[in-house]
Amino acid sequence: MRLTGSTGISGNPARICGIGLEEYIRKVEAFHGYAAPGMILGGFMVDLAVAQMGQGILFDAICETPKCLPDAIQLLTPCTVGNGWLRILSLGRFALVLYDKKGGEGARVYVDPSRLAPWPMARDWFLKVGPKEKRDLEELVGILCKMGSGPLGVQRVRVEPGFLRLSRHREFSICSRCGESYPNDDGPVCLGCQGQAPYSPVFPLPGK
Repeated sequence: MRLTGSTGISGNPARICGIGLEEYIRKVEAFHGYAAPGMILGGFMVDLAVAQMGQGILFDAICETPKCLPDAIQLLTPCTVGNGWLRILSLGRFALVLYDKKGGEGARVYVDPSRLAPWPMARDWFLKVGPKEKRDLEELVGILCKMGSGPLGVQRVRVEPGFLRLSRHREFSICSRCGESYPNDDGPVCLGCQGQAPYSPVFPLPGK
C-alpha cells in the first residue's frame, strides 16, 4: 500500500538523516514495500542515534527486533546484514545501538512508552492495542511524523568485548555430511546437518 499524500506531512520541516519526510517516505515505499509505521518511527530513531556518534567514527549497529527497524538502519546507514555491520538480536524491544567498531562505545535509542501519552493512536499502535486492520495508516503515519523523536530515549552504552570479537572473520571447514562450507566453531558438522534447518530436502543432493 502506498500513501496517497494526504498524511499531512507536506510542509513539515523535519528531516531524517538529512532527507525530507516526503522523500524519506518514498524511499521507504521503494525499499520496504510500503510506508510501514515502524519504518517511519525507525527513521527518527536512526537519525537520533547517528547524531550521537562523533564525526568520522566508523560504527556498527545492533537491532533488538527483526521487525521494520533493521530496514530503517539499512536504508539510512552503511550498516547492512549482508556486509556484517548490522546484527539483529531478537530481544523483543524496538531499539537500536550504534557503536564504534573498535572501542564499542555508542548510543542506544529506544521508545519510551510513557512519552507516547500525547499521541493515543501512536501509543495504541506501538503497544498493539486493538485490531491492526482498523487503524488508518495514513493518519498514523502523519502522527508519527509530527511526534518525530519526541517519545525516544537515548542511553550511552559500551558493547561487550566478547561481542566485538564475534564480528571478526571465522575459519571455515567442509561439512562431512552435506559437503558445504560452514564455520568451524559451529561443531563437527554444519548447523543445517545438526537439524537446525527449518526444511527438509525434497530431492537427493547431486552425487549423494
